[in-house]
Amino acid sequence: MKFALRSRNVLTDNEIRSADVLIENGKISDILDYETAGEYVTEDYGDLTVMPSLIDTHVHVNEPGRADWEGFETLTRSAAAGGITMIADMPLNSSPVTTNKDSFDLKIRTAEGKLYTDAGFYGGAVSENISDLKLLYSCGVLGFKSFMIDSGLDEFKFVNENDLEKILFELKKFSEAPLLVHAEMSAGLEEIKNDNEYSYSSFLKSRPGAMECRAIQLLIRLSEKYDTHIHIVHLSSADAVDMIKKAREDGLKITVETCPHYLYFHSETIPDKNTGFKCTPPIRDKDNKEKLWKAVKDGVIDLIVSDHSPCPDEMKFTAEGNFKNAWGGISGIQLGLSAVWTEAEKRGFSIHYISKLMSAGPAKLIGMEKVKGKIEKGFDADIIIFDPDKTFTVSGKNLFHKNKLTPYEGEKLKGKVISTYLRGNKIYGNGTIIGNPIGKIILKETF
Repeated sequence: MKFALRSRNVLTDNEIRSADVLIENGKISDILDYETAGEYVTEDYGDLTVMPSLIDTHVHVNEPGRADWEGFETLTRSAAAGGITMIADMPLNSSPVTTNKDSFDLKIRTAEGKLYTDAGFYGGAVSENISDLKLLYSCGVLGFKSFMIDSGLDEFKFVNENDLEKILFELKKFSEAPLLVHAEMSAGLEEIKNDNEYSYSSFLKSRPGAMECRAIQLLIRLSEKYDTHIHIVHLSSADAVDMIKKAREDGLKITVETCPHYLYFHSETIPDKNTGFKCTPPIRDKDNKEKLWKAVKDGVIDLIVSDHSPCPDEMKFTAEGNFKNAWGGISGIQLGLSAVWTEAEKRGFSIHYISKLMSAGPAKLIGMEKVKGKIEKGFDADIIIFDPDKTFTVSGKNLFHKNKLTPYEGEKLKGKVISTYLRGNKIYGNGTIIGNPIGKIILKETF
């Protein structure tokens, strides 16, 4: 199939321009001057923004085993509606967790035929599976994930410094894939208790930024020792920004992500008992939020991804409002671009800059920067049509993910995904999922 997408605002790698984007056999075959597509069938989007689709390298699908939390079909439908054409699934919270070849093979079989977007997978790195890491890598995982604090699941244990040393020593033998780390350490901070289980401020005090800083200090030291790529997931505490910046200036292979909810919400506006906001690390205060935005501006933060981590509503204890008992995770994969753009535009960011953080940045993390994440000749025709001026009010019942509870309920967001194309096939348009699941399973090439 040959056709063209036309707009006066096409976001290419170096500029926003009027152009015709030619698509053949799922690839971008050329980018021509405006209204020069010739015999190509052309879909004209006028002044709407034609931009690379998003890549979300931090999602929790939860299937197999916990499909009542979220599944491949519902999650990838929601991703498509949010302008995402590829996800990377974390090795938890599915059951079994993805820590060996058998569980990885089961994950692949479970995903087949259900994907509306492309999907890749991480392997878990825990103290018990170090001998399995090389085989997992050969199976095609995009990287490995570890927790430095209780993950909430008994079957996915957190690692200590000694475990991390062993994991990094092993990975260095065979892998250029990143080690993704949930960076919080409770050591020495156990005396901080959640003294009011219904108070958000009390919950926040129980997970201070010092927990992130202590973990990141250790990760920086280990990255230097082993000369390995360590990726810090869902940074929430801006107190760690300066040490990350210094580590990068020193040439260490440290990258970092943050999430839309840390850039959109702040703790002063979170009501007590509203457990839909519970996540770990937590959403912090307004001053911290502004410092995170400065880190985005300064280039310290490499990418913005969702950490979509849903659960059944009853696990959020919404009726009771108990933060201690509630599952920690934000549901928001469908709303990420809109939430980020709502805040980014207020601060003078261009859509081009935000696109790099949500498309090209995640592509680079998983080694796909020459295939996905840009509107460029030879790249996959993974493209979204975005209206940066359109506003809408979030209603959970209209979201495609399985459990509709979201902290964005009732929020007025600016910027809306109009259409999503996966390899030139329109998979979402004007509020509707289009066609059957055509997403592919993406395995990392190994040599």
